[in-house]
Amino acid sequence: MDFAFGSADEGFRAAAREWLAGHLVGPYAELAGRGGPGSEHEGAAARRAWERELGAGGWIGLGWDRAHGAYGNRAASLTQQVVWAEEYARARAPGRVGHIGENLLAPTLLTYGDEAQRRRFLPAVARGEELWCQGYSEPDAGSDLAGLRTVAVRDGAGYRISGQKIWTSLAGEADWCFVLARTDPGERRHRGLSFLLVPMDQPGRIEVRPIRQMSGTAEFNEVFFDGAVARAGHVVGGEGAGWRVAMGLLALERGVSTLVQQIGFAAELGEVVAAAVRGGALRDPVLREQLVRQWAELRVMRWNALRTLGAAGDAGAPSVAKLLWGGWHQRLGELAMRVRGAAAALGPRDWTAQAPYELDALQRLFLFSRADTLYGGSDEIQRTIIAERVLGLPRVER
Repeated sequence: MDFAFGSADEGFRAAAREWLAGHLVGPYAELAGRGGPGSEHEGAAARRAWERELGAGGWIGLGWDRAHGAYGNRAASLTQQVVWAEEYARARAPGRVGHIGENLLAPTLLTYGDEAQRRRFLPAVARGEELWCQGYSEPDAGSDLAGLRTVAVRDGAGYRISGQKIWTSLAGEADWCFVLARTDPGERRHRGLSFLLVPMDQPGRIEVRPIRQMSGTAEFNEVFFDGAVARAGHVVGGEGAGWRVAMGLLALERGVSTLVQQIGFAAELGEVVAAAVRGGALRDPVLREQLVRQWAELRVMRWNALRTLGAAGDAGAPSVAKLLWGGWHQRLGELAMRVRGAAAALGPRDWTAQAPYELDALQRLFLFSRADTLYGGSDEIQRTIIAERVLGLPRVER
């Protein structure tokens, strides 16, 4: 495909750069460039305010399909979406807490939702006023999502939801959760599932428990549903269509969102290279070769993401992308420690009883990236999807 920036794109770039420079001030400037992977939940109040700032500027939902109308966001071409992502990363703007609603829920509602659902939820996401989390994985159904046990029982004009979700990003900050649950107990595996939109503010019916990771952060959470209520009108795609909707949502985790992720990866790689220069690790030919390989592989991932932007219906594209970036990011974390040698074992500050577990950004990167080949579907699951849906190999009986 022809992917180049034209004069309109450069004008859009200038507008984006000017807006970011004028609004990344005060508490937002303090958040800029702070923390590392998995720290998006920190400074929650300022991050929520930043989402509203982005919404007021029309910078949320640039890539949304406008066939059903606009919802408070500005129109932007594919190249302009990439321009915005590049400028946002260049400005080291705060990590987003609204990305799940913007990049996953909204396109799903535009594809599978009805007009009432789009009118109710999309403007609030575009204004940065409502945050979302994703209720998919469970303790016994992580990568094997079809084995989930959370149930939703019809109760008058709505549903009562009972069960547990785990590894739920930003659940403590979210106002809503899209939950995959079983609404037909007579069916098994991927049949009889529904995709429900559930308000999180239900004391006594929804409990969120942060999961403290070895990086010291707690972006992920356990979520317990004990008779939580969802309206019948908030079932996306209709009852029993949950698997189709859920798989459609997972397919959205490619394309521009993948390119945005890679811009962040490039910034992290730059920090690792800078650490190698400062510490003299570049004199080691093996480490130098590994850094060059990381750079080359990132370029390959970029071109693969550009290729898949036009690959509608490519069932294996999300799995291929996940295999590529999960292993790459994990190797980057390992390199971040290797270039620093023994100094990588030391924290940025001396131990104190008040702050016994201080890590710098590269140490967080290393520890957080250990999970990259597990969350979002383990490497083994991704290879199975590619084998069955792309290569046509015999399916494994489950």
